[in-house]
Amino acid sequence: MVAEKGTISINTENIFPIIKKFLYSDHEIFLRELVSNAVDATQKIKKLSSLGQYEGELGDTKIKVSVDKDAKTITISDKGIGMTADEIKKYINQIAYSGAKEFVEKYNSETDKSQIIGQFGLGFYSAFMVAKEVEIFTKSYQDAPAAKWRSDGSTEYEISDWDKAERGTDIVLHVSEDNEEFLEESKLEQI
Repeated sequence: MVAEKGTISINTENIFPIIKKFLYSDHEIFLRELVSNAVDATQKIKKLSSLGQYEGELGDTKIKVSVDKDAKTITISDKGIGMTADEIKKYINQIAYSGAKEFVEKYNSETDKSQIIGQFGLGFYSAFMVAKEVEIFTKSYQDAPAAKWRSDGSTEYEISDWDKAERGTDIVLHVSEDNEEFLEESKLEQI
């Protein structure tokens, strides 16, 4: 399959820089947000299994965070519910779907930003606080092809079929030069 390219759905021109720079002034939040998303995905597959709606093996459901200093990457991996290409389009590409536009329109300087994060489905985008590029490799628990999503932090993305045998998601952050401190395992363990 030829890779599909498109533009992330944003209803206001300046919302992406706000998400990347303003909303997430605490760079460390990226790891908490991505691990939280991985935990959610793992809890969902466990719930489906307990309800008899997923009959496959659960396997090891631990969340793994790994660092490759040479490649300058941080990878957050889970064996959770995974996503189909259509789910990536809905939950990753359509930022406005989560209410981000309304947030920008209503933002008040007195609002506690820590309470806003997570309520608008923007946690994934905290990855761009430390990464110059983010890739998602994911395979749904459903009978659907695995998919790869990639973005360099602009509103452009690319999505394509991928060869991933196991259910779950790997999020690979290509760490930017000014955030290489996060390539230290001790720093990630501290967070």
